[in-house]
Amino acid sequence: MSRRWPESQVPPDDEVMPYSDDETDDELEVSSEEEPEDAPPGVPPPQVEAKPSEMGWKVKANDRPYHHLPEFEKKVFLCIKKSRYSGNAIKTYKYNVLTFLPLNLYEQFKRVANLYFLALLILQIIPDITTLPWYTTLIPLVVVLSITAIKDLVDDLARHRMDKEINNRKSEVLLDGRFQEVKWSNMQVGDVVRMKKNDFIPADILLLSSSNPNSLCYVETAELDGETNLKFKLGRRETDERLQSERQLVDFNALIECEEPNNRLDKFIGTMTWERERLPLDLDNMLLRGCTIRNTDECHGLVIFAGADTKIMRNSGKTRFKRTKIDELMNYMVYSIFALLILVAAGLAIGHAFWYAEIGSKAWYLFRR
Repeated sequence: MSRRWPESQVPPDDEVMPYSDDETDDELEVSSEEEPEDAPPGVPPPQVEAKPSEMGWKVKANDRPYHHLPEFEKKVFLCIKKSRYSGNAIKTYKYNVLTFLPLNLYEQFKRVANLYFLALLILQIIPDITTLPWYTTLIPLVVVLSITAIKDLVDDLARHRMDKEINNRKSEVLLDGRFQEVKWSNMQVGDVVRMKKNDFIPADILLLSSSNPNSLCYVETAELDGETNLKFKLGRRETDERLQSERQLVDFNALIECEEPNNRLDKFIGTMTWERERLPLDLDNMLLRGCTIRNTDECHGLVIFAGADTKIMRNSGKTRFKRTKIDELMNYMVYSIFALLILVAAGLAIGHAFWYAEIGSKAWYLFRR
């Protein structure tokens, strides 16, 4: 007996079954080969159940205090603990008022040339071993460090402005029984969010319902993977049918168990426990931060990963000190010069010791006053 789709789940005629945003053609061929040979045509393969060991992330809908329970705390420093769930504010800048000077100097002195001239400056402060005044090295070194620090400061201020602009964006969040405009930085895991056409997706969100038929939601992923063609996501039929109104969303209290935050853009596994039902979830149900809602008047979702835990932020990593090829060449040249100076100084010292033992100690006229 052939299986048929319920009318509420039949996809549009001009669409194909959804697949992962980042799956390649090869991956699709492999997955199609793994489908049982006797499977009826047009019937999608069953969703893979996640292993219990992979379900280390728990999200409770409409319950902010749940995510601050002691069992979800992690140790930050000594006895200081905080919730393992990140807020939705992002931070891409490197410095603040207190850390700029020491951190910037530390990064600059990773360049061997700066460290070399600092060593020369220290030696020139000792009168017995120098022939030049100390400020002849200090002034050029300070000028070089200052110019580089100003450039780094300007770049970091631009990051501050961009972070502030993004964190101050607003989305509609269900709080106190109604949707309210909330800054992205104040959103938390477990919040129910309403998004409209052309809205940016503020976090990694589980799609619950959509104004489109069959719970379809179209997204543009250009900022995520560079592709400009629209892709579509599918909400679960169970949530789409029962979570359309604000009243229904207020009563939504599902528990999501899924994988820990990671940087895999092509993978998501989880389950949703709601009203004694256990529903499997995959990447096709997820709206990822960095995407934009298109061709969908309205949709609702549940925040699963926020801020630094989102997949796009996990892929961006920390802003690090970058070393160019010229820096590497300069370091090599300075190392070579330093090694040459050591060899010359050692050779002259050894030569002077031999000369003094053979000739200098007997040349009484050299020490005559």
